[in-house]
Amino acid sequence: MKRLIECVPNFSEGRDLSKVDALVDAMSGVPGAWVLDCTSDADHNRSVITLAGEPDAVAEAAIRGVGKAAELIDLTRQTGAHPRIGATDVLPFIPLDGISIEECVALARRVGHEVWERYRIPIYFYEAAATKPERANLENVRKGEFEGLREDTLRDPDRSPDIGEPRLHPTAGATAVGVRKLLIAYNIHLNTSDVSIARKIAKSIRFSSGGLRYVKAIGVGLKARGVAQVSINLTDFEQTPLHSVFEMVKREAERHGCGVVGSEIIGLIPRRAIELSAEYYLQLENFSPARVLEDRLAAVAGIVTNIGPTRQPLLRPQGAGILPVLEALREASEELAAGTACEERSEHSATSGVEANVEANLEAALAAVQVFEKMVQLETMAAPSMLSDVRVVRLMALGAARGALENIRINLGSLTDSDRDWETASRMKSRLMAIEARLSAIIAPPSKILER
Repeated sequence: MKRLIECVPNFSEGRDLSKVDALVDAMSGVPGAWVLDCTSDADHNRSVITLAGEPDAVAEAAIRGVGKAAELIDLTRQTGAHPRIGATDVLPFIPLDGISIEECVALARRVGHEVWERYRIPIYFYEAAATKPERANLENVRKGEFEGLREDTLRDPDRSPDIGEPRLHPTAGATAVGVRKLLIAYNIHLNTSDVSIARKIAKSIRFSSGGLRYVKAIGVGLKARGVAQVSINLTDFEQTPLHSVFEMVKREAERHGCGVVGSEIIGLIPRRAIELSAEYYLQLENFSPARVLEDRLAAVAGIVTNIGPTRQPLLRPQGAGILPVLEALREASEELAAGTACEERSEHSATSGVEANVEANLEAALAAVQVFEKMVQLETMAAPSMLSDVRVVRLMALGAARGALENIRINLGSLTDSDRDWETASRMKSRLMAIEARLSAIIAPPSKILER
């Protein structure tokens, strides 16, 4: 079963975009982990980066991000509207497919220990990963922010980190590592610069003050935009959908003599949340299909190929690994169809035309099997709207692989019985059998065969 998780590290830097780019680069070199999105805000002085992929790969990418943040961000000089305790403020892991909350908790604990061992940054565990009931709520962990927590850890044992010495890193602070369900970070802008109104509205809508279930909210001022903002974390969008939050903020704003001028999504949002709340109804300022989690996963995996680097600058080579494979398949197929493969290879080698033809078909077959393998993997995680595309490419790749393999069998029969041809044929047959075995394993893996 394909195991897939998301990690959404929040970094205390949203103004110096060269530092944000360095954080993205630090997390982009781990095969099996993809950087899906980066959203920065200068007023909050915070960047939210979304990673997804295989658990161990995502964990390693996240750890590298924490290390880079410790190099670049000095909390003794950092200010912003958003509360924070660390250069990497929070590091939440979210199970997406084939992995349980409990397994994610074990992963989070391992990541916490690794961060301490590598960078000597103390760790607090929160939400499902919390080791103490009072720390399940992130607000309790972050009480007093960096400056307050720095003093508290020196005199109050109850504020000591879960991992590390009872003091903060001098410049990187501490990091809260957690496990949670999918969360939507959602900000609503008011047509007033009066922060006190935003704070009153935040208090009225958040659950801890008697408001909406699954809603956390604070009021902040955005000096660069000249507006006040209700900054919201929605922890269960199916129980409390976005439009319910929007409507309540709108009503409360009117009660205080102001209105809503727009809203925004920070990071990515599950498609189901949009299905529950019509796009126009939310007046989303920054919404596009590229902000949907499932769509971005499909794009990074290489299914959506018409989104170029100008629209998706965060696509990394390891995330779009299918594209070179598709290109190799296309080139090999065109070469064979034009009948040029044998001639070109004969000009640069001593092999016969038959040998060159078999070599070309072996390359084409391998490329096709790689594409087929990718499509089988992606079918388990593709959004419903992408399934037809995945299956069409999968069938095309399977047909191309079988056609090339059949061509190889026919051409191998044309070789003579000379010692040299026998050795060549034997080598090529071994490669043929290896490709066939790989294809058979994808079509009917050993576990499936046993089930039959």
